[in-house]
Amino acid sequence: MTVWDRPEPSPRPAPLDRERIVAAAVALADEGGLEAVSLRKVAARLGAGPMRLYGYIATKEELFDLMVDEVYAEILPEGRPGDWREALRVLAERTRLAALRHEWLADLLGGRPALGPNALAVSEATLAALDGLADVDTAMRAVETVGAYYIGAIRREIANLRAERATGLSESDWQRARGPHVTGMLATGRFPALAKFVHEGTEVDAGTSFATGLEWILDAVAAKLARPPA
Repeated sequence: MTVWDRPEPSPRPAPLDRERIVAAAVALADEGGLEAVSLRKVAARLGAGPMRLYGYIATKEELFDLMVDEVYAEILPEGRPGDWREALRVLAERTRLAALRHEWLADLLGGRPALGPNALAVSEATLAALDGLADVDTAMRAVETVGAYYIGAIRREIANLRAERATGLSESDWQRARGPHVTGMLATGRFPALAKFVHEGTEVDAGTSFATGLEWILDAVAAKLARPPA
């Protein structure tokens, strides 16, 4: 039985419900990451005894499941996507924006499928846009392929943001600080391909990089969907 199937206990003697518990947990995670979340800390924020929370949530893993589903409400498209490509693009973009608001989400993406009502609504909206365009297995592989891209890209972006805070150096500052080492290594002539990319490549911001890579992945999916079945 999942946490969503289990009924909540009575709110007495003090007002308490899963909605308030999850909101407090999300606030703690936004402030200090997942390591800042425990049933004891959530209870303290709500002014309740820790044991009271166990009537609503059995484990910290269940609490994380509820927190993720709370954020999926932010990811859910506001309207019906125009086509499959827009549906997958919107899913990727809204997931990235949600992760930038709630960085801890990046640590919980990519595991087992989220089964909460909001997560299932997101899946429904996405798969509905692909219904009838290809067989079920092809449609699922399309969603998985796009998901693998944006989850990886989001995790990398969040990791860079965390590194900036930990070191006090922006990406540009970090590159300048390591510039002499990189320049010296490239000058040895041992890394000609890398030297070409470093000297001739154009640096773009994380948002542009994400959007460009996403369009390339969608182009690949479009080519697969357009190919007649073997």
